Amino acid sequence: MTESSAFDISSVKFNESGLVPAIAQDSRTFEVLMMAWMNREALEKTLSTGKAHYFSRSRGSLWLKGETSGNLQEVSSVRYDCDGDTLLLLVEPMGAACHTGQRSCFYRSIGGGEVKPAGPAVLSELSKVLEERKKADPSKSYVASLYSKGLTRILDKIEEESGELIEAANVKENEQVLYEFCDLLFHSLVLLSHKGISMDEVYGELARRFGISGLSEKESRGGK
Repeated sequence: MTESSAFDISSVKFNESGLVPAIAQDSRTFEVLMMAWMNREALEKTLSTGKAHYFSRSRGSLWLKGETSGNLQEVSSVRYDCDGDTLLLLVEPMGAACHTGQRSCFYRSIGGGEVKPAGPAVLSELSKVLEERKKADPSKSYVASLYSKGLTRILDKIEEESGELIEAANVKENEQVLYEFCDLLFHSLVLLSHKGISMDEVYGELARRFGISGLSEKESRGGK
């Protein structure tokens, strides 16, 4: 827990049943994962253990998220809203949040169908797809064909896409710059997957650098 020492339970307004709604959000992608209830004991357990505990209204008892499934939620921060009657947990999920096996409980829209990932979650989901393509037939999958041709081919594509991005930035409209940037990002993610580097590692490295000046960060790596 990074902010537990600053959290004041007395500021939380529990309802007449002694409960408060708690929203769990991925601390890396900011994707909303689930909503559950907490009583005072669940909140205290969460703060003391760093693992999300909730209160089951149907069973009338405390429960540790992931106790049976293994899909624990490591809590990095607990916040409360301006009225003090809703909690926000920033968590690192160890697996699916939803009992259906979906990453988020909010995987359906009122209009029907599954909800497409947005924001940083797009990169996490794309990373998963790229990993799955390692098992695909190279004759039927572009990404699988890159993997099969090895690092040299992947680097060639990154060099090619980098050149196209630079050209677009110099002489083309922003729409084309965006298109070429996404091509470069896509092939860079293929490289990460090929090298066995996960998006969680990327998020972690970016978080480490947050608040550090570029010059200081460069000096910490020996100016490389």
